[in-house]
Amino acid sequence: MKVKVLNLDGSAAGDVELSDAVFGLEPRADILHRVVTWQLENRRGTARAARERSDVARTGKKFGRQKGGGTARHGDRAAPIFIGGGKAHGPRRRDFDVSLNKKIRALGLKMALSAKALNGLVVIDTLELKDAKTQFLAGELAKAGFGKKVLVVDGEQVN
Repeated sequence: MKVKVLNLDGSAAGDVELSDAVFGLEPRADILHRVVTWQLENRRGTARAARERSDVARTGKKFGRQKGGGTARHGDRAAPIFIGGGKAHGPRRRDFDVSLNKKIRALGLKMALSAKALNGLVVIDTLELKDAKTQFLAGELAKAGFGKKVLVVDGEQVN
């Protein structure tokens, strides 16, 4: 697959041949969905669990008589109504550590790059700037018409 190579100002600088093993795949929605779901779920934090009635270190002994005390009937001090008792319906601990095979992850990345190559992948020759500032680079990319979101993938040496 051939893609145009542009300069930072938007002028053409030539063509580059991309590997069909990475950029020539047909995107599959099921694999892309699995990879995106895996990424989003691994980004989530684990919810902290609250101690409920069975988790609180209190006695299970009935602390008052059933009748004749002049107060309400209670079983033990771990009930949520008492200070030091458990939470009534507290948050449960849930893990979102979903596993995904490395081959599926790599295949999802290749399919995403292939879809991007089909829908307008832009390759820039070099990002040589006279001023190494983010604001300057954002202005140059806006002048070239790339929009607000740009993914920069660089080689082994980063300038």
